[in-house]
Amino acid sequence: MSKQSEQILEEQLVNQLQKLGYKYITIADEKSLLANLKTQLEKHNHIKFSESEFEKVLNIVNKGSVFEKAKILREQKHHIIRDNGDNLYFEFLNVEHWCQNEYQVTNQITQEGKYQNRYDVTLLINGLPLIQIELKRRGLEMKEAFNQINRYQKHSFGAGKGLFHFVQLFIISNGVNTKYFSNFGTHKQEYLQTFHWTDEQNNPLNNILNGFTDAFLEPCHISKMICKYIVLNETDKRLMVLRPYQYYAVESIIKKVTENEILNGYNIEKNGYIWHTTGSGKTLTSFKASQILSKIPAIKKVVFVVDRKDLDYQTNQEYDKFNKGSVSSATNTDDLIRKFNDPNVSIIVTTIQKLNNAISGRNLVKMKSIQNERMVFIFDECHRSQFGDTHKNIVNYFSNIQLFGFTGTPILAENANGEKTTASLFGKCLHKYVITDAIRDENVLKFSIEYIQTFKKKEHIIDLKIEQINETEVFEAPERKEAIVDYIIQYHDQKTQSKKFCAMMCVQDIDAVIKYYEIFKRKKLNGEHNLKIATIFSFAQNEEEMEDSTYSQLGMVAEPQAEYGYRPHRRELLENYVQDFNDLFGEKQNIKDTESFYNYYNAVAKKSKQNETDILLVANMFLTGFDSKYLNTLYVDKNLQYHGLIQAFSRTNRILDKNKTQGNIVCFRNLKDKTDEAIALFSNKEAIDEIIVEPYETYVEKFNETTQKLLEIVPKVDAVDSLYTEEDKLQFILAFRALIRLHKKMSHYSEFTWDDLDIEEQLFADYTSKYLDLKDRLGSDPSPEKTSILNDIDFELELIRRDTINVTYIIQLLIKFKSKHSAKDKESIEKEIANLLNTEVSLRSKRELIEKFIQESLPNIEDTDTIPEEFEKFWNEEQENALQELVRSENLSEEKTEKLIENYLFTEREPLRKEILALREEGRPSVLKSKEIGDRILNKILDFVETFVNGVSGN
Repeated sequence: MSKQSEQILEEQLVNQLQKLGYKYITIADEKSLLANLKTQLEKHNHIKFSESEFEKVLNIVNKGSVFEKAKILREQKHHIIRDNGDNLYFEFLNVEHWCQNEYQVTNQITQEGKYQNRYDVTLLINGLPLIQIELKRRGLEMKEAFNQINRYQKHSFGAGKGLFHFVQLFIISNGVNTKYFSNFGTHKQEYLQTFHWTDEQNNPLNNILNGFTDAFLEPCHISKMICKYIVLNETDKRLMVLRPYQYYAVESIIKKVTENEILNGYNIEKNGYIWHTTGSGKTLTSFKASQILSKIPAIKKVVFVVDRKDLDYQTNQEYDKFNKGSVSSATNTDDLIRKFNDPNVSIIVTTIQKLNNAISGRNLVKMKSIQNERMVFIFDECHRSQFGDTHKNIVNYFSNIQLFGFTGTPILAENANGEKTTASLFGKCLHKYVITDAIRDENVLKFSIEYIQTFKKKEHIIDLKIEQINETEVFEAPERKEAIVDYIIQYHDQKTQSKKFCAMMCVQDIDAVIKYYEIFKRKKLNGEHNLKIATIFSFAQNEEEMEDSTYSQLGMVAEPQAEYGYRPHRRELLENYVQDFNDLFGEKQNIKDTESFYNYYNAVAKKSKQNETDILLVANMFLTGFDSKYLNTLYVDKNLQYHGLIQAFSRTNRILDKNKTQGNIVCFRNLKDKTDEAIALFSNKEAIDEIIVEPYETYVEKFNETTQKLLEIVPKVDAVDSLYTEEDKLQFILAFRALIRLHKKMSHYSEFTWDDLDIEEQLFADYTSKYLDLKDRLGSDPSPEKTSILNDIDFELELIRRDTINVTYIIQLLIKFKSKHSAKDKESIEKEIANLLNTEVSLRSKRELIEKFIQESLPNIEDTDTIPEEFEKFWNEEQENALQELVRSENLSEEKTEKLIENYLFTEREPLRKEILALREEGRPSVLKSKEIGDRILNKILDFVETFVNGVSGN
């Protein structure tokens, strides 16, 4: 039977695309690509270009970067002067009616640039190559296809007229795994920025032929993705494509709005909320929803409502990145009222406080003209409890509005504490993407949670859990805080990877902030550490005194007043801490008024986002709504629960690069039960193990096992130099890469020590040098023609993957068995093989054949190096015999049967009965017999595949 190959996968994909409505066209090179472009543009625009007119079109096409070409693509009308002097207007893409375009598929286009490249499958819309698909055979790492696109970007995409710079989306697949990403042009792109497509319930559609192509590459859908769901980031000059959950969320909101073209008063059933876990890109989702809704003629305003002034500024900045000038942020209440009354302002960003002020008191008259207009309000972080009367005021004042909320941690019945839930305010959940979904998709990181005991329980409180012990003398004891600070000083470098990242520390209240800051400051003056500590807290006596108070907007809770009123010492202390900040960073901040305080807040936030502070010390501020990719550690000496706990923990789990493998949570209070409750509530009850990484001891065991495997390949460091074949080098690379990954995970644990490991630190460093040298030698090969199996592996660090027990694994055991001389060693390996054959599900169908090889062939093999070759020979013969027996016993066409099996392997779709019966040489049986015969043949084919294909090579 012929083996699987990229060519078969490519043929299958092209056939499937044609069934979806793409017309196949043969395009060999850029010359034929340009000729086809002319024909398709003429067809799409119902015009004819002369050769000189088409040259003017190509002058437009040939301008600019990938980003500029994306803008050219989306412009509704382009203009040239015809040969006769007339004006001619045309478009490259129908953006408004995205299904009304021309769709073609081609493959193996050759493009001559720095090197000659041949692309796998290209999808053309109106003649322009807008989707490029690169395929790899099963067994190769997906990243190789990603790296190949990187090479094409450098070598050939920009060659000639640069038509391939119009590509909007790339698809990479090895058949069973498929990902997509936007064209990054010359920007550095991380493999982490590639995405799986899913259905609306977040189930991945990974097989390119069985799920992905029908859902994602269907002509209308892929056009909608290009026309509506790619955002042109004006600041970074790059394309950003939405992830599937973002797409489904926006679609659900649009559907809700369009279903209610005429609103009869306020009705909660016409509202809804989006539950997308913290860190999953809510701002981009909300922007795209706002942008699309603002273009619906019936919608007069889209109002994005945040609950803090810093988020007002932050959201406006983010929206401006996506589309400069597309939104208008109100500077104060009067400005907000002006924007409500300005027909040219379609999207407004404002705080809930300004909005409440705008519809209160003397402002009611100024808002009268907009009161009954149709508007959509989108609320950021709608899990928070600040709404109260403000929420009522909004829904009672405006008569023709719809409300939509975004939250990562909704208020549910379990965490409502007797108050209203998110659903009671916003209606049904329209789309859900919970923390376990995000971790699975690698959109956020897992948490590594450590619980540090800070005091021992005495006998009289032995039955109490630590979080239940609230005695001041225990939690506020100076000795305890000293010990915690000493612990942080000792392990901070380890947690932050020598300050590649930074940390936040959240404590119980503002008094605790002050005490901890003073301890850190004293120890720094004593030379015990050199950490850069920043802090901020409120000191307002009465937050309601000031309209639009900065303090309340920054998420602060009013402080308890002393017996005689305002306590000035907190302000004085914070002024000292601000001066420390200024001395540390060369700033000139102050807190003389609310605006200055807000400026200081922003300065602190900026330093933390840029990884310039080591620890940001807070009580409440920054625990929600603050995003810093460099923040990887949270020190916790604060009672947290439910949404507050998840929100605080989630400050640490933003994706940055492969060095940031997890969010570190160091708890100085026993929050274990609260953590488990929160995770169960905001994901599902089985999800706890998916979110929290394994205990340190588990990694020690895995590391030592992996070390032994490495030493079997290269017992000494010098042995690496003796590796001759690429296969030998590959085995070393894979073995040591696994060790590096484990070390990366282990090094975050405070109990980590090299004494626990079976390899000394210096020896590990020596092997690392050999590994890196080998990597550099491979990377420096100047020959573009050379093909190496080592190019098919990823040298970068990734999350740990589980070893696969398959036939290849058994062969390695047989080699080990054959090379052993002692009866005891042989007996041990025999037992291991027998146990695997009996217990490993994937090997049961192969047991008889493997045992036959062991009994009949293995004794006759003298050279252990030939075992894989001999086994492959044996296996191919048995496979051919089994296929011949299947064909003979059922009187089938051998050629058709092979083709059907190949189709099944690539599509992972069971053949239909009519396809099975079409294999028979003697024709279709009677209706009564067709089910019996069809099922029998199908079962034989499935058994054949299970025995000879699945689990043989680990694919």
